[in-house]
Amino acid sequence: MEKIGIIDLGSNSARLVIVNLFTEGYFMVVDELKESVRLGQDMERDGFLKPARVAETIKTLKMFRKLCDASGVTRIIAVATEAVRRAKNQRSFLDEIQATCGIKIRVLSPEEEAVLVYRGVINTMDVPKGIVLEIGGGSTKIVYYNRRNMLNYVTLPFGAVTLTGLFSGEGLKPEEQAAKIEEFFTEQLKQVEWLREVDPDVQMIGVGGSFRNLFKIAKMVHKYPLDNVHNYKMQVEDFMPLYDMIKVLDLDKKKKIKGLSAERADILPAALAVIKAFVSYMNAEQFTFSGAGLREGLMFNQALPMTIEKPIADVLNYSLTTLVKYYGCDEKHVEHVVNLSIQLFKQLRVLHKFPRQYLKILKVAAMMHDCGMSVKFYNHQRHSWYMILNATLYGVSHRDIVLAAFTACCHKREEINAYDWARYRDIISDDDLDIVKKLGVMLRIAESLDRSHSGTIKGINCDILGDSVIMKTEIEGDATLEIKNAMSAATEFRKSFHKNLEIL
Repeated sequence: MEKIGIIDLGSNSARLVIVNLFTEGYFMVVDELKESVRLGQDMERDGFLKPARVAETIKTLKMFRKLCDASGVTRIIAVATEAVRRAKNQRSFLDEIQATCGIKIRVLSPEEEAVLVYRGVINTMDVPKGIVLEIGGGSTKIVYYNRRNMLNYVTLPFGAVTLTGLFSGEGLKPEEQAAKIEEFFTEQLKQVEWLREVDPDVQMIGVGGSFRNLFKIAKMVHKYPLDNVHNYKMQVEDFMPLYDMIKVLDLDKKKKIKGLSAERADILPAALAVIKAFVSYMNAEQFTFSGAGLREGLMFNQALPMTIEKPIADVLNYSLTTLVKYYGCDEKHVEHVVNLSIQLFKQLRVLHKFPRQYLKILKVAAMMHDCGMSVKFYNHQRHSWYMILNATLYGVSHRDIVLAAFTACCHKREEINAYDWARYRDIISDDDLDIVKKLGVMLRIAESLDRSHSGTIKGINCDILGDSVIMKTEIEGDATLEIKNAMSAATEFRKSFHKNLEIL
């Protein structure tokens, strides 16, 4: 395993992520540090990075270097974007950083930056056709892809910091500034000819700190129960009241908004105005948040170089396998339980009548059912439940994550807690309880059929005869333990499927 540091020096903030690279091509973020440096502030006048901003950035990078050294980081990959790219004093700035911090920074071209954002999105989201809006401090990137191929991109040299600076000195009220930014940005969009050719059913994906802050505000306002920004979906009709509320406030009042970081309070209205202009211009009704972008693109480049040529084929399986390895689960047992769960799902379809999409929920639960063992064996199903709800899971909706967590909780004799269930009522419904119980008992049987982690039971064949399900096992060796353990689920099986269970 190798530990690397990735530094993203943007126009608004500098961020360090420390990443463990596993030998098999997987990775996990193990530490993070972020500072608001405002490197691009006040550049509009003469194109130079200002001494105060440079000093603050160097101070931050020295902290990053110290943390990397203390953490045992062996390599640092550092990149800079729009502010440094445009700076007339770029060379002297980069030389000073290398001399004082020992960090060599590579300035990304607009195309390199767009490609990295695209790779971060395409390798973490199961969205075959999308248009990505990434709002930075000094620029805004728009990337269009279809069939998991990048088709077009544009980098507009205006971001949340620069737009705030451009429209803050005219004596305008906050809402008037927002309207000016909307108008200005719409004119920029009109000049991007290929935007007119984008398919009308394309999915809009939002990337960057402004979208993360918007999620935090929406979470507070709507009491949304999950903390996971990735794959959160927001309707435009729900975005507009938040935008209308925020754009009229002065800075002191904006800083008091729950969920909004104080260092972003002054520039968020500009970012929201960009979102408003974009969804209006594209006639979007909904957008999806991505928690992954440029830095994740760099991580995939380092951990799995093949992604430079083509994206990961199965995003969900990749993220699940990463977690299985990270939590130290018995990989052979996990694989066996997944296979047996799939066999049960398919062979009992005439009883449960679930469409194929529910197999994804069962797979997530089966792969992560034992991750709670890394906390404690006793009641580990409860720990698995919590860990699934809070894990970095890619390629799966928030609803499916919640259902998978409750399904995993059922792989032992566990009654679903009514209070826990009620907490997620905005994501799941009462009808989903029956789904979870059916999937849960299938998982419990599958896990029991590999109770000794020895792979004794190779397969199963189910016959539905009258009021019974006869489960015939294909075995190699003594399967007494497995069959006895699986039969302990007979009562739950009867409650869920209204059939008696026999295992031979």
